[in-house]
Amino acid sequence: MPRKSPAKPAKASNRRSPCPVACGLDLFGDKWTLLIIRDLILGRSRFKDFIESPEGIPTNILSDRLERLRDGGLVEQIPAADGSKRLAYQLTNKGLALRPVLRAIRDWGLKWEPGTKATMEAA
Repeated sequence: MPRKSPAKPAKASNRRSPCPVACGLDLFGDKWTLLIIRDLILGRSRFKDFIESPEGIPTNILSDRLERLRDGGLVEQIPAADGSKRLAYQLTNKGLALRPVLRAIRDWGLKWEPGTKATMEAA
């Protein structure tokens, strides 16, 4: 008799701990992911827009992070505004809720890291 494969565990069971900080870091706790969220807040929405950011994210990492953000419910894919067949990305309400976090990081950097300048005025 063939064995059934186990059911896919719920996302919550994939967490390393119930700590809300750890759970948040599991979703957006690397430099690339926060920069993608920053770019989305600034109005960028297409894969090519993210590639053009000054940090130079590699395409394979960008694809992985966008998928992780989508799976985590922070980003959704939408039809591109230009009507092309390509898709664009936008933050969900869950993703938009990170705006004050990014503002705080921006403000910290401006205060404590000499030579930094804000590009998140729209945030």
